[in-house]
Amino acid sequence: MKLRIGLVGLGDQWESRHATALRALSDRFEVVAVCCEVYVKAEKVAKQFDAVAIPGFRTLIQREDIDAILYLSPQWYGSLPILEACENGKAVYSSAALDVTPGQALDLRTRIEASGIAYMAELPRRHSPATIRLKELIATRLGKPHLLFCHQRMPAESQADWRRRGPHCPLVWRNLMELVDWCRYLVADEPVSVKSSIHDRHDSQKDIFYQMVNLEFPKSDGLETKPMAQLSIGHYIPGRWADALSYRRPPSIQVCCEKGMAFIDLPSNLVWFDDAGQHNESLESERPVGEQMLDRFYRAVTSFLRRTTDPDDAYRAMQIVVKAHLSAETGNRELIQW
Repeated sequence: MKLRIGLVGLGDQWESRHATALRALSDRFEVVAVCCEVYVKAEKVAKQFDAVAIPGFRTLIQREDIDAILYLSPQWYGSLPILEACENGKAVYSSAALDVTPGQALDLRTRIEASGIAYMAELPRRHSPATIRLKELIATRLGKPHLLFCHQRMPAESQADWRRRGPHCPLVWRNLMELVDWCRYLVADEPVSVKSSIHDRHDSQKDIFYQMVNLEFPKSDGLETKPMAQLSIGHYIPGRWADALSYRRPPSIQVCCEKGMAFIDLPSNLVWFDDAGQHNESLESERPVGEQMLDRFYRAVTSFLRRTTDPDDAYRAMQIVVKAHLSAETGNRELIQW
């Protein structure tokens, strides 16, 4: 069974992730229609997949030969394509970083749940080959995580890109939400408190941002202390200093567990340690993360099982980030009530 899909928006990862994944999974997906803010670009992509270019997302979603949409860039549409898909009973795969308030995010989650559609938010870190393998090791060899260190270093210019920022959910929030979700996924629990601090400076030549976030998780059986995650995200190195950006780059995440520790370099390198010594695993032979996520979406739609945890994961990550910014403003550790 092929899933007939429509593309709404073509984001930054279209060429490197989504286009290649769709070609590799051509036995499962058929691109029927493409809608993009730049119509010439929609026509070009439609020609590549023997599809049709559509000028409006509503027209695309309402087509009877569309089973699901891949929402890959919000452009000016915001959450409207997702709401339209809910109205028409079409499944949604969303990699779009929506510029919405927490209240709007809650309303969107409620609409998705009420519609009963299959919905998948693209969270590539949790679906990377190295992360999947680490989850296996946590269950079998390393034991429960108790300390996580996760740092992301980005060019200062990317923070100032107005096309990727919004008043409600700026770029740094969106990146931080992915890191928060990653830690939630590895710990397999929800944080109970957050403490954060921010360094933020804007002038005519520089747009610098750095944020540190400390997440405290509830104490679980077998652990003497509460698990803790230390996250940071920084836009402070000019892009023209490319060598500095990559110099001694820290691992994507470092996880200390009961019986060992692990280091991940995304997407597919994993080094872990236990009493037996060092173990190096390169998972390059695994399917790329784009294919894995689209395959998971395919199974969620074709199994006809209702899938609602993804909008909940995205909403909870946003709640945590909002609390982190409140902590940075007040200087206090903020409790998180679920």
